[in-house]
Amino acid sequence: MEIEKILEKIGFSQNEIKVYLSLLDYGSSKAGKIAKVAKIDRSSCYNSLKSLIEKGIASYVFIGNIKWFQALEPDKLIKYIDEQKEEVEKIIPNLVNRSKHIKQEGQVRLFKGISGIKTLFLEIIKTKKDNFVFGSEGQFSKRMPEFALRFDRLKKEVGIKTKVIIRKKRKELDNNNTEHRYFPFDTQSPAVTNIFGDKIAIIIWTDEPEGILIENKSAAKGYKSYFDFMWENSEK
Repeated sequence: MEIEKILEKIGFSQNEIKVYLSLLDYGSSKAGKIAKVAKIDRSSCYNSLKSLIEKGIASYVFIGNIKWFQALEPDKLIKYIDEQKEEVEKIIPNLVNRSKHIKQEGQVRLFKGISGIKTLFLEIIKTKKDNFVFGSEGQFSKRMPEFALRFDRLKKEVGIKTKVIIRKKRKELDNNNTEHRYFPFDTQSPAVTNIFGDKIAIIIWTDEPEGILIENKSAAKGYKSYFDFMWENSEK
């Protein structure tokens, strides 16, 4: 289910998810009942309850000598995420400073899946450098239409211009920030090359897309020269 996947993404363990959803479904309950409903052992249930209380999304009250546990309002999840964000923001300057010592010329990074490809495209925005593209078959707009529109808006905001060389028989929508030229490529390819600043991003549009980011000034210069040659010999 989507709920479980999202809770897992924000750091919940499988047992925490089971316990949390059981609390939402059944309301205030004793630990034994929660363990039974969640189908986990009592020890794991207690550990999960403790963790949920520490996260600020569950609580308990004593009725007699017995603890009754309950989930707090679901919007407490937003507060939990905001608190995590605040903690991460505190250490970002230190992490950035440390990363300067390990950055090397020619580093290569691999991105997998739709979320990875989003990160790769945001890297283009981050550089604020014009983007030079060849090999596109329109996969970006087809596979990620909403994010493609957002990417286009971000390009306009930071002033990035794009030049794209595409197959002669293909048609592209007009775009004020994008200039197209047509080259007589013989075959279609799932691989699209982006050149921006000192970086090259190669995106492979397979069932699970993958991206390779190469950060190398000499390599980017070589790819750009290849692009310029094709651009000069392409049709408007």
